[in-house]
Amino acid sequence: MNNTQDLQECVRTNLELYFKELGDGEAGNLWNMVTSCVEKPLLEVVMLKAGHNQSRAADMLGITRNTLRKKLLSHHLL
Repeated sequence: MNNTQDLQECVRTNLELYFKELGDGEAGNLWNMVTSCVEKPLLEVVMLKAGHNQSRAADMLGITRNTLRKKLLSHHLL
């Protein structure tokens, strides 16, 4: 298994656990919940790996520096 498959399997396993624990309850706003849960640690790890250099981190993520700043602000990482 490669790293991408490992990450996908981790997400799949945790989503299955989420639905199991939810039981008969209704899932709502799932897209935003998952995106937010993944985005913040992604930003934290990439910023650390980039030595807190936003331009370098943006390049690693494949987004603009302005987009990165907006995301960092929205997750209270700045």
